[in-house]
Amino acid sequence: MTIDHPVALAPADRAVRLLGGDLTEKALRLHLEGLSGVDAIGLEARAASLATRSIKTTSKAWALDTIIRTCDLTTLEGADTPGKVRSLVAKAITPDPSDLSAPQVAAVCVYGDMVGYAVEALGGHHAAGGDTGIQVAAVATAFPSGRASLDIKLADTADAVRAGADEIDMVIDRGAFLSGRYGLVFDQIVAVKEACRRADGSYAHLKVILETGELQTYDNVRRASWLSILAGADFIKTSTGKVSPAATLPVTLLMLEVIRDWHRLTGEQIGMKPAGGIRTSKDAVRYLVTVAETVGEQWLTPQLWRFGASSLVNDVLLQRQKMTTGHYSGPDYVTVD
Repeated sequence: MTIDHPVALAPADRAVRLLGGDLTEKALRLHLEGLSGVDAIGLEARAASLATRSIKTTSKAWALDTIIRTCDLTTLEGADTPGKVRSLVAKAITPDPSDLSAPQVAAVCVYGDMVGYAVEALGGHHAAGGDTGIQVAAVATAFPSGRASLDIKLADTADAVRAGADEIDMVIDRGAFLSGRYGLVFDQIVAVKEACRRADGSYAHLKVILETGELQTYDNVRRASWLSILAGADFIKTSTGKVSPAATLPVTLLMLEVIRDWHRLTGEQIGMKPAGGIRTSKDAVRYLVTVAETVGEQWLTPQLWRFGASSLVNDVLLQRQKMTTGHYSGPDYVTVD
């Protein structure tokens, strides 16, 4: 597209609100490149400071349960089978069969062709587009690379939605973004958002994965976060979990600051999902503190915050068991993902 043509393939209400009637590539570029530069030293110092915060012992049980109920249990492997998805769903419904007080997770996240198996296995536990129950999230748009034509990305998304996906985790075209083709990335997000429309007119929620480990600079992470929100993201997500580095505390803090600034500007709440590399409850608590200190505790719900870290649940279950009994069980206490 040229800089004089409209940016959006379909109207994007948020962009209209912020940019006015000037929905052009030029206006989008001016906005994104006009964002203040990120103070990398200050950002990393702030993240390091938040990482040292501790929580009261009386709050630990709440924190552990919050981690579980905001987790997306995930299997995204080429060797995935219907049986593996059913096992994942069983764990999502009952994370700890020996302690039924453990909460259910927020969602299961699978490839699009596994959505039907996940929906079937969840049965009455499936949220089915509502706020209660377990959601089914599907990765789409040629995950994890994003290297496909727009038609293929839209078909991928629509297939998952028709199969019953409540949430779509799409990936941006990092090559286009890094070469400055912001309008193309914007257009694709708008189009995928429209492909999330169900037959009844409602929409599956759209999480936009930035793959921050490939974006090279904090400034690019900030620009990609703003671009994704303007184009219609319900959530912004750090990573696919297939690239290193995946989620980091400084990057998550930066993305939360964009969400905070958007909320101050518009009153609208955007969700956040760090994914990959968060393996222990101690690590996860640092993220909870960062959320609470940056956007507020009201974000610590499955509707606005998710962990994309399946192995994390096992560690949290061990910590819950330690709080209850005073000792850790053996390594076979939790199921293996």
